[in-house]
Amino acid sequence: MILIVVLVASNCSFGQLKGDLWIEAKGKAGFLAAHRSVMGHLAAEHAFAGEVSCYFRPKNRKLWHKAYKNPLIGVTGFFGTVGNRELLGEYYGLIGFSSFPLINLKHYLFSLKMGAGLGYGTKHFNQETNQLNNAIGSSFNAQICLGLESRILFGNHSVNISIDMTHFSNGSSKMPNLGLNLPYIGLGYGYRIKKGIDSNYVHDAYKKRWEYGIMVVGSVKEIYPTGGKKYPIFAASAIGRRFFNPKVAVEVSFDVFSKQAIMGYHTGIRKKQSEIIQLGLFAGYILPLDHFHLLFGMGVYVRDKFKPETPLYHRIGMRYVFDNGININLALKSHWAKADYFEYGIGYNFKK
Repeated sequence: MILIVVLVASNCSFGQLKGDLWIEAKGKAGFLAAHRSVMGHLAAEHAFAGEVSCYFRPKNRKLWHKAYKNPLIGVTGFFGTVGNRELLGEYYGLIGFSSFPLINLKHYLFSLKMGAGLGYGTKHFNQETNQLNNAIGSSFNAQICLGLESRILFGNHSVNISIDMTHFSNGSSKMPNLGLNLPYIGLGYGYRIKKGIDSNYVHDAYKKRWEYGIMVVGSVKEIYPTGGKKYPIFAASAIGRRFFNPKVAVEVSFDVFSKQAIMGYHTGIRKKQSEIIQLGLFAGYILPLDHFHLLFGMGVYVRDKFKPETPLYHRIGMRYVFDNGININLALKSHWAKADYFEYGIGYNFKK
């Protein structure tokens, strides 16, 4: 969430707004998708939610604005139910998002929305009072939203029809953590409260480049049984990135993992610290938004003696790169649909 706030703050100022500023209210209806058979009892009712968003749309102020057809960038407040008020309660959240136009006409936008932030649930698993909630073990969770928006514009007004998937999870920091997946359809109304300044900037041609850097990561992971021990995680990566144009970049890395939770698997087997070290090769796609990067990719373990999970791992996350080369990183490492842990990292680019 902090990374999204940095992105918004770096592109918007109310003294001299660098884009159109909008406010939008939306109602949503959906259901809890029980992606595991043991969650079937949780999907007891329809899910209803409301959202209030504030966003701006730049006007070619920067090269990446023009490349992405001036995406919508903002924050959304979420409040509502998630399919079972008795066991899951209500959820509240705040996410930062970008909505990328796929069809961009004068009075119509069809966009892909991607957002992430923090969610709070009023009920979670409790050994004594809420044993049937086997999906969420913590009050605070990451909230992720991916969807499509169809927006009709007329003057200072807009109507938004959307479909999205909203996800809540704590990244295995506290068990249980099967997570909540909620498909929603929504209908909203927006109003432009301030019109931005038109840009006549002439941007320099984009220069392809390589970047090289390192990243160190720390995290924590809890394993079953529920309420068990929390284990620290340390990792480091050597990274190379190739930027092809304002919208396309790739990343490859050599990853080293020291996941202490492996000590808790099959406790009858003796393990040394040197033996639990995992080594991996990772390749990913970067969606660059100037200093802000979205990352999606897959890796393979080339050293994994005890094989606690699958041979492949996945990474989806975000990163902000400062002018001095320092970058902060937040990503979810997983094995297919099973979360492993959140990667909280700080890195440095040697060459820009």
